[in-house]
Amino acid sequence: MPFGWSLNPYMGCAHQCTFCYVRAFELRADRPADERYGASIRVKTNVAEVLRRELARPSWQREGIAIGAATDPYQPAEGRYRLTRACLEVLSAAANPFGIITRGPMIVRDLDVLAEAARRAEVSVTFSIATLDVDIWRRTEPGTAPPHQRLRALRQLVDAGIKTGVGMAPILPGLSDKPELLAEVVRAARAAGATGVWANLLYLKPGTKEHFLGALERDWPELLPRYEQLYARRAYLPAEKTNPVREQVRELARAHGVRDRRRVRLEPPADPEQLQLAL
Repeated sequence: MPFGWSLNPYMGCAHQCTFCYVRAFELRADRPADERYGASIRVKTNVAEVLRRELARPSWQREGIAIGAATDPYQPAEGRYRLTRACLEVLSAAANPFGIITRGPMIVRDLDVLAEAARRAEVSVTFSIATLDVDIWRRTEPGTAPPHQRLRALRQLVDAGIKTGVGMAPILPGLSDKPELLAEVVRAARAAGATGVWANLLYLKPGTKEHFLGALERDWPELLPRYEQLYARRAYLPAEKTNPVREQVRELARAHGVRDRRRVRLEPPADPEQLQLAL
């Protein structure tokens, strides 16, 4: 689905992932990107009303909207504010396509809205699951739901007819890029009914980089020289580093038969025809 706009009900994230790239945004905005990051978040309390006005503009062409491209739309604050749900209701009423990326099993709360939206337009959900290794998850994604909880939520969404896949990102060189760990995630995604799997490796921008390398020095000091070399002059790894891992994940997905297996497809209705009246 092509995305024309990014929607984020919250700025800042309580999950405290060591690799969270929003730390780079916070640094540029002169806000805390260190250990204080995530202690408070900014809540866009009027986001649904603004979204409704934007979708009603005559110039709006029903472009796809990406939800959660910056911060998780199903972090703990959503339990109180319900802003993501309010936005989904607006998008459903407007029959506007959208995609969600999240680490939050809380999304199953909104199955009713998601199912209705999928009857009206293209809807997709991606669960970010880079590894099932418990130690790597605990050290790099503190505050997030365990990967197996995300997989159970994925199963519920797929069973409800929602197109739901797994984004293996960010994969960490020397940690979660081991072949057996990649295969473990793909097998689990297939078992949960994932409609697709994709992968991307870690990137480190200023703000994120300092925090991640500090956490790496604490937890895996033997890997610090390798990362300092890999990311010495760049935020993104070159193709010769990323492509082999992506291809390995693609091959695993083919080997394990990961594809859209939904029993009931919720096809969006055709756009209404414009009737021409002869006077």
